[in-house]
Amino acid sequence: MNLFNRKNKAGVKTDFSEKKTAEEKIVLEEERIFREGVISIRDLIAPAAMEIKPTYVQLGTKFIRTLFAFGYPRYISVGWFAPIINLSIPLDVAMFFYPVKSDIILKQLKNKVGNLEAQIISDREKGAARDPIRETALRDIEKLRDDLTQGTEHFFQFGLYVTIYADSKEKLEILTGDIESLFGSKLVYSRKVLYQAEQGFNSTLPLCNDELMISFNMNSSPIASSFPFISSELSSDNGILYGINRHNNSLILFDRFSLQNANTCVFATSGAGKSYAIKLEVLRSLMMNTDVIVIDPEREYKHLSDAVGGTYINISLSSKSKINPFDLPRPVGEINTGDIIRSAVITLKGLMRLMLGDLTPQEDSIIDRALLETYAKKDITPDSDLSKIEPPIMQDFQEILEGMEGGSDLAQRLKKYTEGTFAGLFNSPTNVDMKNQLVVFSVRDLEDELRPFGIYTVITYIWNVVRSELKKRIMVIDEAWWLMQREDSAKFIYALIKRCRKYYLGVTTITQDVNDFLLSPYGQAIVNNSALQMLLRQSPASIDLVQKTFHLTEGEKYLLLESGVGEGIFFAGDKHAAIKVVASYTEDQLITSDPRQLLEIEAAKKDFEESLDEKPSEEQSIENNI
Repeated sequence: MNLFNRKNKAGVKTDFSEKKTAEEKIVLEEERIFREGVISIRDLIAPAAMEIKPTYVQLGTKFIRTLFAFGYPRYISVGWFAPIINLSIPLDVAMFFYPVKSDIILKQLKNKVGNLEAQIISDREKGAARDPIRETALRDIEKLRDDLTQGTEHFFQFGLYVTIYADSKEKLEILTGDIESLFGSKLVYSRKVLYQAEQGFNSTLPLCNDELMISFNMNSSPIASSFPFISSELSSDNGILYGINRHNNSLILFDRFSLQNANTCVFATSGAGKSYAIKLEVLRSLMMNTDVIVIDPEREYKHLSDAVGGTYINISLSSKSKINPFDLPRPVGEINTGDIIRSAVITLKGLMRLMLGDLTPQEDSIIDRALLETYAKKDITPDSDLSKIEPPIMQDFQEILEGMEGGSDLAQRLKKYTEGTFAGLFNSPTNVDMKNQLVVFSVRDLEDELRPFGIYTVITYIWNVVRSELKKRIMVIDEAWWLMQREDSAKFIYALIKRCRKYYLGVTTITQDVNDFLLSPYGQAIVNNSALQMLLRQSPASIDLVQKTFHLTEGEKYLLLESGVGEGIFFAGDKHAAIKVVASYTEDQLITSDPRQLLEIEAAKKDFEESLDEKPSEEQSIENNI
């Protein structure tokens, strides 16, 4: 009876297990069907197709090829790999290091030394000529043995792979040739993969899988010279601090006058910190005994000027400060008076085109003769001494035009600048003082119609001062896109930037309207003639143009779109690095443009002055005590 019951129980248990297994199969099948309709992250980022060829891989629309280094010269310089890292092309670099135990390599080196010494002794006994290659190898091996024994060097097997990407097979072949040429210029032997295209591509993915296994025996010193960190270094022994290198937190110290020219371009959206960065450069340049001249369109430099005792000149219709467009520089060096007068006439013709509009060839010729006669009226000729002359004013030019045949219409159009609404701006002798280390010209109060003329006249006057006395100077043109709107003013700025190096002048152009600046026929030329460039946060509308102009990678493009205030990319010649502009507390108080901070500073200053007024003087305190 007990045995029967056990059998029944066993039979029931068996039926239950089979039923449970069937239910699990149904659940697993339902799970499999469900997962067939689920898209994973890998499905989203995976390419549509992959085709493997003997020497390259086609991944979607991209053509991919891997190159590997298999031979190195006896001596290789630090940073030899930087030209490849700094190429403006997308590429992946993989470095694999396989440590070799010192006792193993020392044993092999000992055997190699024995073989070389035996060969050298054998050649000597036979009377053969000495073999310098074997002797050099022997010395190198002996030095390496000493370094390994002392622990100053370590031994590795080193694999270096570079994967390049192209949109077409033809472009891929061109890039391959360029990379191989760069390797060859450093006496490094390289080769593209053959029948291992997939393994080469996998080896440079961020998976740490070396599927090529092509390495070269090398000690730690030459391996260290292959590291690409040098491309992020941007510092020099002299100069000022521009900011912090965001790659490695090192300092970006640079002297702009150490490059082929000292010009700088700054591009950023409104509020990205471009004026803040330049004011910081101005403040630090003043401490290095550099004169600074600023054209300020929004009165942003007033607080800084007052703090350092600079000269702040307000240019407007109602201002007492006047600049005469007919001023002439004093001759410097071998430049003669005749050339100075001709240059002044050309510059004034550009101003007249801005003031009077487009001119016909006949009107251009009349203005040219009238300007020469205007100077002649004041006895200013190629034989004159410019240190003793009195320049003419706009009224004199108008009178000459009125007396010339065909000039009456031009004189009539000019009257609004001599007798009309705008008479207070251009029709007076110059009375501003430039004898200060910091001079700021404010054009904020100029009407929009007059602003291009006013900035053009101010820059012309500054250029005359620069040419009169050779000194180390920086000129800052804020909101330079104003001058890019007209061809004559843009051409003048371009000519100024090309020539300023001879007069020890560096020109800084700042703009937030990148499209207006770079799409100007002279904007690109100004960028090319600026050895320093600073790109801060950019707007999505202009980032493609900025990327094309400065040859930015995709990573640098998105860095500029996502940068915070004072963050961007700093270019100095062929080098560039991500930068963060950093100021001390005192510097921040002097250069800030934040209205809230300025109000707090003014309130603190007012409270301090009131506390001084309320505090009794020392004599009064003594009387009160008596």
